[in-house]
Amino acid sequence: MIEIERKFLITSNAYKEQAFKSTRIIQGFLNTHKKRTVRVRLKGDIGYITVKGQSSQDGLSRFEWEKEISKTEAEALLNMCESGVIDKIRYEVKIKNHIFEVDDFFGDNEGLTIAEVELGNKNETFEKPFWLGEEVTGNIKYYNSQLSKQPYKTWH
Repeated sequence: MIEIERKFLITSNAYKEQAFKSTRIIQGFLNTHKKRTVRVRLKGDIGYITVKGQSSQDGLSRFEWEKEISKTEAEALLNMCESGVIDKIRYEVKIKNHIFEVDDFFGDNEGLTIAEVELGNKNETFEKPFWLGEEVTGNIKYYNSQLSKQPYKTWH
């Protein structure tokens, strides 16, 4: 239940050609407290509720618990969420033994694209595709919970 991941900005759209899957995701937050967030997500036709804990100091890991719920339940919970719904398409790209999840945002976060890769441990190595740019692991402004409050379009 501990998630270890690294986040990166993207330098080109080449990941789209390498993707083996893409899914529309709508998500909102029932709670965006610093020490815990409660997220509701509709990923295609499947709903999820997720609780995430506070990130470690290096930003690489945090507690995550997720449960699948029905589409109807997710839609009802999305109506109860704080303002600032996240709308994105997630592209999944396999590079050797890792799957990169690349989120291409819409709405108030249009123009932002972030890739994440989950790791088995903090020191695990992975091959970086050429389209990975600056690492933003641990930078909270790139967390979806923060993008819902301070979207990309408001950055200077």
